[in-house]
Amino acid sequence: MTPTELRVLDATKACCERWGIAKVTVDDIAAAAGVSRATLYRMFPGGKDVIFEALRVKELEDFFTELREHIDGVDELEEMLVRTVVYATQSLRADDHLAIMLASEPGDTLSNLTVQGLPRIIRMATLLLSGKVEAYLDRASAQRLVDLLARLVISYFLAPSDHVALGDEASARAFITTHVLPTFLPTTPSTTS
Repeated sequence: MTPTELRVLDATKACCERWGIAKVTVDDIAAAAGVSRATLYRMFPGGKDVIFEALRVKELEDFFTELREHIDGVDELEEMLVRTVVYATQSLRADDHLAIMLASEPGDTLSNLTVQGLPRIIRMATLLLSGKVEAYLDRASAQRLVDLLARLVISYFLAPSDHVALGDEASARAFITTHVLPTFLPTTPSTTS
């Protein structure tokens, strides 16, 4: 993206926080970004919906790029999974923009985390994380595992549990070693004496 496109997306984010998604206009975004309406439409043909989609994609790319950097160098599957869910959960909780959007525009925001946006989130997670998991599992299993982790993190973020805290390393590790890894790792047959 060009610096001007990034400025427009930053302005879009600020406008959404200020007025809410439904009330933001293309003129608001153009003024906040310091570009003309025509320039904005040249960069994002289709207007507000296209800009919002570009912002969602950029935020997802940024999130998964930072997550991937956080797990770079980890050479053990359990540790990678624990770091992934802890980092992702803590990042979602610390995201001020997300908190503002959940408070001011809960319907649209929840839709972008669940029904409407979940396929996009899973595609991005699979694209950026499956390769790392494939060092330990076959491709299909790696993709299923990344899919499961994405769904778990979002679910536990939106509906916290008294029993599982994926933002806490010890709780996340206990959950992953008990409920996730046994599903994906081959078991060794027990020997009877």
